Amino acid sequence: MTIEVKVPALPESVVDATILGWHRRAGQGVSRDENLVDLETDKVVLEVPAPADGVLTEVLFADGDTVETGEVLAIIDESATAAAPQPATKSGEQSTVQSAVEESPAETDDIVLTPAVRRLVRELDLDPRQITGSGKNGRILKADVMKFLDRQEPDETAQELQAMRSDEVKKAQLGERLEQRVPMTRLRARIAERLLEAQHNAAILTTFNEVDLQQVINLRSKYREQFEQAHDVRLGFMSFFIKASVEALKKFPAVNASVDGSDIIYHGYFDIGIAVGSPRGLVVPVLRDADQSSFAELEKRVREYGNKAMDGSISYEDLSGGTFTISNGGVYGSMLSTPILNPPQSAILGMHNIQQRPVVVDDEIVIRPMMYLALSYDHRIVDGREAVQFLLTIKESLEYPAAMLLEL
Repeated sequence: MTIEVKVPALPESVVDATILGWHRRAGQGVSRDENLVDLETDKVVLEVPAPADGVLTEVLFADGDTVETGEVLAIIDESATAAAPQPATKSGEQSTVQSAVEESPAETDDIVLTPAVRRLVRELDLDPRQITGSGKNGRILKADVMKFLDRQEPDETAQELQAMRSDEVKKAQLGERLEQRVPMTRLRARIAERLLEAQHNAAILTTFNEVDLQQVINLRSKYREQFEQAHDVRLGFMSFFIKASVEALKKFPAVNASVDGSDIIYHGYFDIGIAVGSPRGLVVPVLRDADQSSFAELEKRVREYGNKAMDGSISYEDLSGGTFTISNGGVYGSMLSTPILNPPQSAILGMHNIQQRPVVVDDEIVIRPMMYLALSYDHRIVDGREAVQFLLTIKESLEYPAAMLLEL
């Protein structure tokens, strides 16, 4: 009996996907639930598992091909035991898929790798069997690969890369102007599309303020060890900003709203998107019902999303929805910026680098840990007064966190 391996259902906002890489070639045996192929979409990388045990008899698309929901990717024969002949392409011509799906020396049959890690070990020509995984069930994470590289002595591959770089330097010294053209990834193209969409379809303004984080830092220093022992998670700054944002959103519901045609949708819930950097670009996973989560729960969810972003396991469900977004450019050293809206949301909060600066407190000049805050908002539904007061509410919540914690 033969079984068709089809492109899984994609969300309404995603039209198609790109074949990122096959992990089995025609004629090879496969096991049920084994990942056969990675599909890259505008937001995430999807893994397509084998629906049954058998032999992969046909591969109908090559790496880089574009596919849509329901299209047949491959054929599995449950009763076959021998290698099948070279498959035909979708057009019926002799396939070039086999050469495209030849397994890299860095891949093995008995080690499960996430798409991001698989690409990394393939590009660096590493053997994953030599890498110790720190993820769940011993899964190899990107951080594990980087630690492995740090421990290695320069090998022939590294020497070759160094020689290539030296050759490029020599060419540059000889006056050659070097260029490299690479295709834009699906995620990068989608980011560009959404940023342009936000600028074209919304009246974006940005208001600024600054916040003294001394009280927050004092709380973290005093209770850090107790918090970590009690909840098995580090107490960071993000949970304070999420809590402060929720308090401000409750007072100014227009900032938590969105525009739909000629209507304004006021959301009675608080789903906070947290912008997270990943090897593929910026993603914004959503903390649903953030108002109902404790500090520890928020920190755990933020950490989980950060790990998933790095190992490429972010799902559509993680990224869908959201009523308000927080972006922390400070982790990259940003001093000040004007964040762009994440449509259809009406506002986004930008956090920045914490710097010791002289400020006046009670008529005295003191040194305090200060951060600039930026709120970009859609002026179609949020007035300037609301935006300024919203940012002031966040500032007050962070400068007097006891009042926020006691819900005063």
